[in-house]
Amino acid sequence: MKARYQYRFYPTDQQRLSLAQLFGCVRVVWNDALAASKGSEKYPGYNQLSSELTLVKKTEARQWLKDVSSVPLQQSLKNLDTAYKNFFDSCKGKRKGQTVKPPRFKKKTNAQSATFTKAGFSLLGESVYLAKIGNLNPIWSRELPSEPSSVTVIKDAANRYFLSFVVEIEPESSEAKNQSIGIDLGIKTFAFMSSGEKAESPDYSKLDRKIRKLQRKLMKRQVKGSNRQKRTRLKIAKLHNEISDSRKDFLHKLSTKVVRENQSIILEDLNVSGMVKNRKLSRAISLQGWREFRVLCEAKAEKYGRRFTVINRWEPTSQICSDCGFRWGKLNLKVRTVTCVSCGAEHDRDENAAKNIEKVGIGHGHDYKWTGSDGKTISVASCCEPSRITVASAR
Repeated sequence: MKARYQYRFYPTDQQRLSLAQLFGCVRVVWNDALAASKGSEKYPGYNQLSSELTLVKKTEARQWLKDVSSVPLQQSLKNLDTAYKNFFDSCKGKRKGQTVKPPRFKKKTNAQSATFTKAGFSLLGESVYLAKIGNLNPIWSRELPSEPSSVTVIKDAANRYFLSFVVEIEPESSEAKNQSIGIDLGIKTFAFMSSGEKAESPDYSKLDRKIRKLQRKLMKRQVKGSNRQKRTRLKIAKLHNEISDSRKDFLHKLSTKVVRENQSIILEDLNVSGMVKNRKLSRAISLQGWREFRVLCEAKAEKYGRRFTVINRWEPTSQICSDCGFRWGKLNLKVRTVTCVSCGAEHDRDENAAKNIEKVGIGHGHDYKWTGSDGKTISVASCCEPSRITVASAR
């Protein structure tokens, strides 16, 4: 399986100029090819765009494209071809998930990147040689597990530089402490485990308030492209990176711990795009990174040979007692503890949902023939009332 290993590096002044020229050429090639694709009746494809690029380099208006390596320029066209393929597959229903939007033009103020394949880079001891750039000295925080197939030079919006290598890794095999675990994701408590453990997410509120204050300040800048506007934009980008780095560190540590200790990991399919429409909770939900946590758990489950399951979002995990299976119906978000009127057990709302997620994920299911008739909580439970969670028949 393939993985990415990313390292930060600090270029010299001359290398900054060379990288700025490279990023500009890659951006121009992408934008020119995208404009040509939108102007034609049919998408021309990579081969035609590549031949047009060769002709464009010979013109006086674009002859400066020869000053940089041709490898990242061709790779930019391949990335555009992949973006269009994903867009067409999404429109035809061949791609799962939300509809993929068509490619957009690249901006100078956003993050910049350029990809080199094996023909454009090489490893020379502790240095990385890039064609027509020179030797870069990244900070090797860990060794590469194998020979990289490509490397991407990245400059983010806060002017930080990274080298991202694509390498082949072998799956790791290790024994898990627990058989399975269900995880209920939330805002105040990021993850509540069916084992009773919970993980609190970092507090992003102070940094978020600073960002909102600077964003209001940025909107008041009347002269676009001024030095003051650039400084304010850079401050906002640095704060965004601080939140992103803190969240990424937390999610990586939590996902690694969960995957290593459990053989089966079960999550609930959350409708995040619908939940962020709530104006009071949208900002807090967006800061949590639920989707990123799910992607990390899925990738690491494949790496460690674990079983990763996502249950249906319509499972009433918050409406059913995890002990007796009695369904009490929908609860207001303010209700955090529930006492079952059937068995008398007192549950924490999130822990009860996590236990139900685990039961559904390992083979249990809710019996809708019974639950459909009594959605409301009743004062007295019948003594002969059957359980709402039934065990799946053995195969």
